[in-house]
This record gives sequence, C-alpha cells and structure tokens, in this order.
Amino acid sequence: MAMTGFFSRKRIIFLSINAIILVSVIVFQYGKNMLVPETVQVQPKITIERGSILDRNGKILAVQTTLYNIAITRSAIQDKPLFSSLVGPVCGLPEEELLALLNASGSDFFYLKKKISESEKNALAETVSNGRLRGIRLEPVQSRTYPENSLAAHVVGFLGDDGRGLTGVEYSFQDILSPPVTTKPGHHAGYNVMLTIDGTLQYELEQVSRTVMEETRAEAVIMVVAKAKTGEILAYISEPSANLNTFPESTRSERLDRPALYAYEPGSVFKIFTVASCLDMGLVQDNELFFCDGGYTFTTGRGETISIKCLDRHGWITPRDVIRLSCNDGAAQIAERAADTSFEDKLRAFGFGTRTGIELPGETNGLFAPASYWSLRSKPTIAIGQEISVSALQMVEAATVLANKGTRLKLTLLSRLYTSDGLVAFEHRPQELGTVVSTETAKLLLDYMHTTSETGTGTRASVGDVPMAVKTGTAQMLDRETGGYSTTDFISSCMGIFPADDPEIIIYLAIVKPVGETYGGRIAAPVISTASNIIIDQMGFGRAQATSVRHSGIIPLPPNHPVTIGQVIPDLTGVSKRMLMGLLERTDLAVVIHGDGYVVDQKPLPGTPVEEGMTLELWLE
Repeated sequence: MAMTGFFSRKRIIFLSINAIILVSVIVFQYGKNMLVPETVQVQPKITIERGSILDRNGKILAVQTTLYNIAITRSAIQDKPLFSSLVGPVCGLPEEELLALLNASGSDFFYLKKKISESEKNALAETVSNGRLRGIRLEPVQSRTYPENSLAAHVVGFLGDDGRGLTGVEYSFQDILSPPVTTKPGHHAGYNVMLTIDGTLQYELEQVSRTVMEETRAEAVIMVVAKAKTGEILAYISEPSANLNTFPESTRSERLDRPALYAYEPGSVFKIFTVASCLDMGLVQDNELFFCDGGYTFTTGRGETISIKCLDRHGWITPRDVIRLSCNDGAAQIAERAADTSFEDKLRAFGFGTRTGIELPGETNGLFAPASYWSLRSKPTIAIGQEISVSALQMVEAATVLANKGTRLKLTLLSRLYTSDGLVAFEHRPQELGTVVSTETAKLLLDYMHTTSETGTGTRASVGDVPMAVKTGTAQMLDRETGGYSTTDFISSCMGIFPADDPEIIIYLAIVKPVGETYGGRIAAPVISTASNIIIDQMGFGRAQATSVRHSGIIPLPPNHPVTIGQVIPDLTGVSKRMLMGLLERTDLAVVIHGDGYVVDQKPLPGTPVEEGMTLELWLE
C-alpha cells in the first residue's frame, strides 16, 4: 500500500526516534528513583542547656555535664569470653559476672552501666577500639554533676534520669533551670540560679553540726542562719544529709529536708513570741511582777485540776525574768490575760500555722489549731511551746519580727537569676510581710534575750565581745505508742540573734533526740556560741577578738562571663569553654585547652603573676 504524503518514511522515523528517547528517559528516571533512597528532611537540631546552681559567691553547686551509658547487644558479640576479659576490668566488673550477664536469657539489649564519666568513657573506648569489639555502644546523656557533693544538699536537690528535678531547687526551679523545649532551632539555655547560701559558711557549720550529732548521739541536727534585715538564708543544714552524686544510694533520713518538712513542738524558745504578743497587746507591763511557786495550776469549771510544772520555784519575777529563767509558770500567767482569739491572731501574724513560702517543695504548715478548738489547757500550754507544731523555718521567720523592728520578713534562698550571657534577670529585694509588734516591743524582747545570754539559761551561747540575744528550749517529744509525752526523747534548741542592739544575723538550732544530756541551755547553747563565732569572723563583724582577714591573692571569676586576665591568673574553676574563647586571641599568653565543658583544673595555679610568654593550660570536663 502506498504511503500518503503526510505519513512519509522520514516523518515516521523521526517520530519513532523521539518516542524511543522519551521512553528511555522515563525508564531511566524511574530506575533512579527506585535505586536511590528517598532524601529525608533533617530537622534543625534543638539543644537545651540546663542552668547551673551556684552559691551567693559564684561557687558552682550543680552544673550540666555529659555522661555516658554503656549499651550492650548480646547477639552482636562474637567472642563473649574475650569480650568479658577486656571490658570487665575497665568497667569494674569481675569477668565471670560480666560473662554471666552476656549469656543470660531475656532481652538481647541491656545497659551494662549508666552515667559513667568522661575519663571512664575514654578508657572503655580505647579498649573497644584496640580489641575491635562489637556489640557495645557508648550513648551520651545529659546529666548533672554536684562538685561539692553533700554541701547544702537539701537546698540544691537532685536531678532524675529523665532530666527533671526530684528534690530541692532542682525540682522547684525546674522550668527556670531547663525551659520547656521550643521549636526554634539552635542552642537554648536555662537561667543560672544563684542561691543566698554562702558555701564556705555552709561547709563550716555542717562540720559543726556533724560533730554535735556525733557527740550527743542525736538522731538529727537542724541549723538555719539568716540575714536579719533581708531574710536571705546563709546556711541551711539538715544532718544527716546525702551526697548528691550518689543520691539514689542515700537513706530516707539523709534525704529528709527537716528545716522545711519536719514539724515539732518548739518548747521554751516559743516563750519569746508569747511574751512579745502580750506585751504588744498591752496586757502586761515591763516591770510587772508575777509569782512562780514551781508550777502553774488552775481548776476548771468542772472541777478538773490542770497543772504545768516549772523547772524551779522562781518567786517574784518580771516578764524579763520569764525569758531569762525560762519560767513556765510566768509564761502561762501572762498568756492567760489574752483572749483566745487575740492570742491566736497574734501568733499567726508571726507566721505560725502557715508555710513560709520558701523556694523548696513539700514545706509543712505545722500544726496550729484554731482557738475555737482549744481546751482550757491549750492557751497556757501553747504559751510554753507545746500543743503547737512548727518548722525551723517558721521559727526563723518569726524571729525576723524581733530582729527587724517589729516587721516580719519573708525568708528566701534565691539571690538572683541570670542568663548564660551573664545578664541579671532577677535580683532579690527584701519582702516585708507586715508589722506584727511595735518597734518598742521588738527592742524590749531583744533586751530580755540579751539578759538571758548574760545571766540566764543562755549564758553558754554568749560570744563575749558581740552582744547576743538568746533563748534556749527543751521540748519533750510525743510518744506515738502512749499518746503522751516521752520521758526519753527531747528536742534541744536555741535561738540566737546578734548583735543584740542592731541585729544582722538570726541563727536557730534544734538537736533531735540527743542521748544523755538534753537541756537546751547545756547542749544547744554552746553550739550557738561556736557557730556565731564562725559567722562573726567570716563576715568580718567588728569585735575585739576578730580574726584578721587577709586576701589570698586569688581572684574568683563569675562562671558565666567572658574571661579577662589582668596581672594575676584568676581561679577559672567552673568557667565554661565558651567563656574562655576570648583568651585565645591574646598574643602575650599561650592558652591551651584540653577537653570540653567546664574548667576542673588549671596550670599555673590561681594567684600566679602573669608573665610575658607564659602558658596557661586548662582541663575541662
């Protein structure tokens, strides 16, 4: 059949060639798509750096660090005896024990060890590389290091495996230290938390408390030190305490935050608040006389006789003597002049029955029943520190009323918050919680307490050359089996405020269940003297016997500010690598940095004069 003009041979050949090319391109592209894996869109990396926790002077108490988990896949290990012989010694495990783990039934995957350090990781990595071992993997995990171990452990708190705080400031400041994950890519950092705690003072007083606990064979010791004019807590002690780096191994007693959580009857120290309340309400006068015959006794309308014993027959006494001699009879007589509701209201104004609001979890309210629930015995009993339970923090906050001219101040553990760039985001300012008593009443009570340190039950708390305002206490503890008061278990306590004429420091101590001697004036008061001397010398209060303070020549640096070096080498401990980068630009000083993270060691030592051409070596973890 003859072709028409449109279907010519040349045109058919041309169309066929184009069709073949098109099909070839389609087949090629299809094959390419089948063989080449699909490109996965990688999301920009988001990193969150948890803020550090520091004391008021910049000492690092908690800092983020990278640790490693050792992950094992049993089926991938080719020679299990060889694997055990190489890995066991490096991990601190007997070869037989490791081999048994590798041969055990169950999941093919398990963690051999969690949270090993950088140095342990390096040693293990070298062993794995040299032995060409398979089936083992090192997984980096963000963790927490506590350089000071147990220092202020109940304040600092502990971080769990999930990266969230479990106790202390780590818990209560979770979203400040580690802000919620954002969708914005890049590096994000939480705020650094600077505490009011003075690390050096905390350490010294922890040693004192441990010595007291050992000498008295007590169950526990509580000590709180606060600045009278600001409410800032300088030392916060609950012994026994836990090492934060081995926190999971600690006991319940070591984990118990007693200053905030432990509620107990305060005993005779409470009399200062009883007498202050009644003086301020005008129910008793400074020079008024009361007769103590060895106990307070009265008969109810139903013929029931109620009796409160006193330590002695004090005879005719004034309100000053009630505090000086710790007279139960006199305190009860004074309190009986107050209406129940008026007495309750005044004590609540001191803060009893409510939390202080300290920046710690789980704080107790204490136990303070409304006046409508009181029995006829309640008021005189509360007046001497029984039938009411308090926390150590409540006692210290109530004492700010006397130390601060009648005005109660809120206690705090937070000095400031600042960013990773060193910008201050928050700074503590004293917070007044209302006037409780007049300036005159507060001054008079301090004078009573000063007399107590000179000629009363608190003479052993005196430091000699700084006037001390003191009140001691000895409280019987409840016997849970009988429901009455124990004849063997006591809490011995002492409150100190100094200088008495212009208060700067409040210190409160409670010794729980001492064995043998139990009177607060004999075992608690001397501890207040020892601790006060340490505080006075360290804080440089004026005194005839004050220790001379000399500068060490070591210049501390804030850990989150870019580092500059002047005429001497500063202490760079705790400074991050990012803040050291500016030093590399110096031409007169060679800076060598080993590792990543934060400075843990340096050479030359802090205080060394800078010389032209010298080398500064820094080791980071």
